[in-house]
Amino acid sequence: MSRLADLWRRVARRPRKQGPAAMPTMRYATSPLLASRTPVWRVKFLIGAIGLGFAVLIGRAAWIQIIHNDFFQQQGANRYERRIELQANRGRILDRNGELLASSVPAPSLWAIPKDLKATPEQVRELARLLKMPPADLQKRLKSNPNFVWLRRKVDDEVAQSVAALKIKGVYELREWKRQYPEGEAAAHVVGFTNIEDEGQEGIELAYQNQLAGRDGSRHVIKDRLGRAVESVGELVPAENGQAVQLSLDAKIQFYAYQSIRDAVKAHKAKAGSVVVLDAVRGEVLALANVPSYTPEDRRNLTGAQLRNRALTDTFEPGSTMKPITVALALETRRVRPTTVLDTAAGRLTIDGSTISDTHPKGDLTVAQVIQKSSNVGTARLALQMQPREMWEMFSSVGLGKKPQLGFPGAVSGRLRPYKSWRRIEQVTMSYGYGLSSSLFQIAQAYSIFATDGELIPMSMIKRDQGEGERPPLTAEGDGPRPTLAFKTAFRPEAVASHPAPAAQDEPVQVRGARVISPETARAVREMLQLSTGPGGTAPRAQALGYSVGGKTGTAHKQEGRGYASNKYRSWFVGIAPISKPRIIVAVMVDEPSNGQYYGGLVAAPVFSQVVQQTLNRLGVLPDIEVQSQIISTEPGEVESF
Repeated sequence: MSRLADLWRRVARRPRKQGPAAMPTMRYATSPLLASRTPVWRVKFLIGAIGLGFAVLIGRAAWIQIIHNDFFQQQGANRYERRIELQANRGRILDRNGELLASSVPAPSLWAIPKDLKATPEQVRELARLLKMPPADLQKRLKSNPNFVWLRRKVDDEVAQSVAALKIKGVYELREWKRQYPEGEAAAHVVGFTNIEDEGQEGIELAYQNQLAGRDGSRHVIKDRLGRAVESVGELVPAENGQAVQLSLDAKIQFYAYQSIRDAVKAHKAKAGSVVVLDAVRGEVLALANVPSYTPEDRRNLTGAQLRNRALTDTFEPGSTMKPITVALALETRRVRPTTVLDTAAGRLTIDGSTISDTHPKGDLTVAQVIQKSSNVGTARLALQMQPREMWEMFSSVGLGKKPQLGFPGAVSGRLRPYKSWRRIEQVTMSYGYGLSSSLFQIAQAYSIFATDGELIPMSMIKRDQGEGERPPLTAEGDGPRPTLAFKTAFRPEAVASHPAPAAQDEPVQVRGARVISPETARAVREMLQLSTGPGGTAPRAQALGYSVGGKTGTAHKQEGRGYASNKYRSWFVGIAPISKPRIIVAVMVDEPSNGQYYGGLVAAPVFSQVVQQTLNRLGVLPDIEVQSQIISTEPGEVESF
């Protein structure tokens, strides 16, 4: 080492050759640049700039990580965290006996990510065939959104399995809930249906949407790059399933009613028909059927005519079914008695230039025979004895002109004009059902005053709890709230038994209603209704095997524009059974029968007979007539006036 150091010193002391090309040498320590003084402002500027840069970086870091970190945390979470929706199961709809009318079942839905889709032309054609759509429509759907498209929602399991067997990359399956309706078209207008998002659109599904829908839950998970959930994070929000709704309907009675009106519409080549069955004791709707109907699960070719719940949404002039209500008012105000004789003369009566007529002259008729023979002239003579306000309040007190309190979508109020605008001829025609309008349900409910000894019973589509709405023990003040009426009635509270016999343990208890007429008047009209279904009445074909019945036919010309069609009719029948101890009210309407018969006693009364017999058997009501001695008439009966 000492030898090398000594050699290095000798070389360093050796003088260098100077030449014209040699560059002058300068040591770094003696550089003029370092010897010059740097301005102070430049130093401060550089230091300030560097400090400001660091301050900006620190502030930005604080803004991102401390003050405003929500956005960036969300962006990060979006790349690994997913929210999985826990779909609530929609509540069931049940009949009064617990039979299913609507329920939800798991159903696969097919979706795709078009940008990830890899399929051969043959696979695409087969996929389109399974989805029941043209290949061009499938291609159009796939091109609509590169990230997500629904292929078909809530398909059958067989379809989902066949699609899975194609093994097409980019096509996936999601489990959802699909609504099923076991009673099909028989109960469609009552139950209604839901849309593809499981939201109620018609009927009970719409009316009780909040109760049936429940509330969806959710859970947050961390997913890997393949989309698999590897860890749950956050709090689990469980789904709350919808509550069940139990209707007052009886599925068997509903089917009987639908089957009977369907066959009648077909037999008479009618446009449509409806049936309403009410429990006059419990105040419940047992059946409400319409034709034409539809299948709730298959609505691809659904028309407005099929969708209409005619018994509640359609109004028409009720015709002769109004006559018992007019007679009840005359009896209640003591203007007449059932045996009072009225002169119908030659079957014609002229009022203010307009002529009221019967189908044929009937001569002198008692008030009871006016109902039995359905006399327009007899009813008109009763109406002329009354004040318009009296008739208006009577009609209003039985629910005409008022929307039924059913909580059911689409129910209408009908039309009952203020009495101050009535002309004399209009007052007369309203007494037998022209000049006002109502739904079939309204007329059926109005007849509850005859079935319950004078009380208008509130009706429910939901099954009442045991004891709900039951009538309290009768007192000397009467057995029901009484509306304020303009006419003085014959009702005497002391005539009502103060201590009625208690109902048998297995018998339903009568619900409470608003009293409209006295029990005596109700029983008198009930006897007249029974005459109408007997020999010499307008509806002997309404008789039911083993049960006493009573009711009133109705036939009305259909309105067209400002007048009436000469060859288009509606046929009605509204009745009560059994007459000895009323349990049910049945109303039938057939729209535009065109097979040669159109009178209510020929078209609607037979439907009433079938429904009454099947319904009372279903309810376990014992026959009140000796079956051996009863002969059901096949005669057409008295031709009614309308």
